[in-house]
Amino acid sequence: MSRTVLLATTAVLMTAAAGAAQAQSAPSPTPAPQAEAGQQGVLVFEPAFFADQNPTTALDMVNRIPGFGVVDGDGSRGFEGSVGNVLVNGSRPASKNDTGSSVLSRTLAGNVTRIELIRGGAPGIDMQGFSVVVNVITRTQSSQQTIVTGNAVLFDGGQDVYGGSVQFTARDGDRSWGFTLSDGISMSDSNGVGPVIRRSASGVILRDEDFFNDQTGGGQSLRLNYADAFLGGKIDLTGRYGVGDFSNINLQTSPTVRRESLFSQESTSGEFGAVYTRPLSARLNLETRFIHEFEEFESVSTNRTRLSGVDSPEQRFVADGESSETILRGLVRLEQTPAMTWEFGGEVAYNMLETEQAFTVGGTPVPLPSASVTVEETRGEVFGKGTWRVRDDLTLEGGLRLEDSTISQSGDADQEKSFFFAKPRLLATWTPMANTQFRVRFEREVGQLDFGDFAASADLDEENVFGGNIDLEPEQRWISELTFERRFWEDGIVSIGLRHDEISDAIDVIPLDGGLSAVGNIGDGTLDQLVVNVTVPMDRFGFSGGRLGFRNTWNHTEVTDPTTGEVRPISNIRASQAVLTVSQDIASWKVQWGAAFIPLLGQTGYDPDFKSAWRGHDYFELWGEYKPTPTLSIRAQVNVWNDFLIERTAYADRLTRPISYIETRAIDPRTFYQIRLRKTF
Repeated sequence: MSRTVLLATTAVLMTAAAGAAQAQSAPSPTPAPQAEAGQQGVLVFEPAFFADQNPTTALDMVNRIPGFGVVDGDGSRGFEGSVGNVLVNGSRPASKNDTGSSVLSRTLAGNVTRIELIRGGAPGIDMQGFSVVVNVITRTQSSQQTIVTGNAVLFDGGQDVYGGSVQFTARDGDRSWGFTLSDGISMSDSNGVGPVIRRSASGVILRDEDFFNDQTGGGQSLRLNYADAFLGGKIDLTGRYGVGDFSNINLQTSPTVRRESLFSQESTSGEFGAVYTRPLSARLNLETRFIHEFEEFESVSTNRTRLSGVDSPEQRFVADGESSETILRGLVRLEQTPAMTWEFGGEVAYNMLETEQAFTVGGTPVPLPSASVTVEETRGEVFGKGTWRVRDDLTLEGGLRLEDSTISQSGDADQEKSFFFAKPRLLATWTPMANTQFRVRFEREVGQLDFGDFAASADLDEENVFGGNIDLEPEQRWISELTFERRFWEDGIVSIGLRHDEISDAIDVIPLDGGLSAVGNIGDGTLDQLVVNVTVPMDRFGFSGGRLGFRNTWNHTEVTDPTTGEVRPISNIRASQAVLTVSQDIASWKVQWGAAFIPLLGQTGYDPDFKSAWRGHDYFELWGEYKPTPTLSIRAQVNVWNDFLIERTAYADRLTRPISYIETRAIDPRTFYQIRLRKTF
């Protein structure tokens, strides 16, 4: 670990020192990085392209780019490879939690100069592992703007939730500042009512009860942003502090039965992020980044049962703790030629989770493996990558990341493990003509361990208590991917992707002694994936301003079950979920509308003691937005879907696995309505 941390720290400090040393003699700041318009892998969208949609914010514009979907990052630890596919003026936000979509949502459409859709990489653009990104170029003239948004989600037979935000941004040349004050909403589209029936293996009804569930939650936060010229370059600062709460109830009843499961959590969290960028020469640029995030939380799970007026011992699982992440990262980017860019840098990070947990039945403590733990990770990474535009129609991107980390655990169990991974990446993009592109990717990805899996946890509604696992190792994947993309009729697209993953140390659920289970490594596995995305403009068919769409991801996975030794799918990966969409812009009415339909959805999870699956069908969404003026928009949406079925098959023992019971829960999800009012000043 010390070797790579030393290398990464040296890389970070050297890049920072280089910036300070040249602060007095540095050249003037260069314009925001932009892709070369002549490169066939780059599509440029001017504001006129979006005129019929009458967008309010930059996010509205990006959401209308054919074939592109905003990804805000997966929230994993570290920065390299964990952030999203949106750049603003060639850079990502100062914090991982101040996501690309958040920045775009507070940027008015009138301040956007152009949007570049970069497919397969381009010199000077940090793709961060994505095959496709957008780069939003904004204006620098002086301005002030305020965006006020109000939201409401109204449930049939459930608890309504309300929220909103105020976003202020001011700009004066290179200097910009602003704040976001928000009251967020937490909701679920699967709350509802229905019967719960449990049958024995022979079909005898053991339970016949009514089910009800609901939840509410949200959070309030304040974010501050500031950016300005600094020491010959530019500095971006962001900070946030917030509080959150969440509660959930699951209730099963009959004339003689009441089963109540409650969960509540309160949390406080915050972050600070800083990014310093500057040119060291005409072709050499520096970026140094610092991020610190923290969270404190308290949660309580309670399960109560009353049978024929007699209360069973109450089950109670309590957890409280804190977590944090600190990242220091530096890189230098050399634009050797207009067609060749090199990037070298390093990153060091410290992550921590400390949690205290207790499980009681009727007030009597029940021992759990790893109930009170502190998990710490120190990680260093050095990386280098290059992007070479061989010809206007051919771009190659290659890179190598070397990661060295140590994860230690103390408390109920003391253990320390070190890991070293080399993560190569190769992406080739061939654009034989402006509207046709092929992308080939070969890469090794290493997953990040969820620190929560080191500690005990509970899902009392499903009668599960999980032990912690101190022997977890990161999952690794060798990924081979081929994508074909064809654009037509201005904003039509057909995209087909094939992918194969060879998985090592796959993460799923493993058996523990004492009848407990835990998240753990279960050996090798595979993933085969087909992704199809189609958008068809319908103007030439008489449906003016209309678009039809279809997208789906088919997944086929295989892994060996650690309990039975049989080959099965990996838990909770959806085999398929097709989505059919239709939308239309009616510029003369200042209206947009759309609908989406999912005919079938669901997934299956595997545990040593049971199998749990859910299946739903006929999920329908209809929305419409009216913009009576350029500064006012009103959006309404309704979500309706048919019953979905949860089926749980429990086994009497882990060796012969005879069926103990089969429980089905047929839920009628609540129809809910969403209303959003947005005003800009």
